[in-house]
Amino acid sequence: MKLKNMPKEELELMSYTDLTEMLLKENKKPMNTPTVFHKICDLLGYGDDEYASKIGDYYTSLTIDKRFVLLENNEWDLRDHHSINLSLEEDDDEDEEMIDEEEEMEEPEEEEENIDEVNTDEELEVDDDDDIDELNIISDEEEEME
Repeated sequence: MKLKNMPKEELELMSYTDLTEMLLKENKKPMNTPTVFHKICDLLGYGDDEYASKIGDYYTSLTIDKRFVLLENNEWDLRDHHSINLSLEEDDDEDEEMIDEEEEMEEPEEEEENIDEVNTDEELEVDDDDDIDELNIISDEEEEME
């Protein structure tokens, strides 16, 4: 059933995005936001004040709804009418630039440490005091009692 032939009560029960989908299907061509929303306002009997106060929310609802796509000429159309072409080709120039950047970022290799140069305890200032004698092992029950 065409939108113009539908009773106003039935139109009022529909969301703006559902009405937009029906309008785009009937017109079979993309439309810009103000044009589509003017048509919806005309169908619902809204005046200019209601149009102005609601168009921002209407635009937001179109951007969120996955059924619609905003074209380069700022017109809305149904996503089903448009295919998405994905290209997985890689540009050789970009690959070469990435390799060059990676080579520049590599750090020079560190020399291996000679075994004869191992640090002694004195050089590391090791604390020989044994604090383990002061440690006590307590059970969970004893810990809960404290």
